[in-house]
Order: sequence, then C-alpha cells, then structure tokens
Amino acid sequence: MPASRDAATGFRLDKQVTLAVIVTIAVQAGGGLMWAGRASARIDELQHKIDRQADLSERLTRLEEQVAATRVTLERLERRLETGEL
Repeated sequence: MPASRDAATGFRLDKQVTLAVIVTIAVQAGGGLMWAGRASARIDELQHKIDRQADLSERLTRLEEQVAATRVTLERLERRLETGEL
C-alpha cells in the first residue's frame, strides 16, 4: 500500500499480531457469548413468570366476579329476611 493511502484512511494494521492480542480477543468474545446466553436464559425465565401470572390474573378476575355475585345474593337474602318474606 502506498504511504499516501495510509495517511488518507488513517488506519493501519501491523502484520505482527501477538498471541496475547489473539487470546485477549478470543476471551472477550467468549465472555460476550456467555453473557448473551445468560441474558437469554433470564429473559426466558421472566417470560415464563409473566405467562404464569397471566393465568393467575384470569383466575383472580373470575373469583372476584364470583364474590361480587355472592355478595349480591347475600344482600338479597338479607333483605328478604328483614322483610319477612322467608
């Protein structure tokens, strides 16, 4: 490569890359892959928790509706008892 081209791009890679640089890059890449794997596992776990909570939320909503209906029935029975209809 001509020297003028190196000066124009501002980037130059030496042909001698030490073993330490190669090992460092490999270790960093491995660490990045391990981090990404753990992050993926945590995201999957959180997604499962959300799915379970959605099921519980539906059950809770049904129970609340049943309690409300029971309360209405109880109030109706109390009124009937107070008026002497029963």
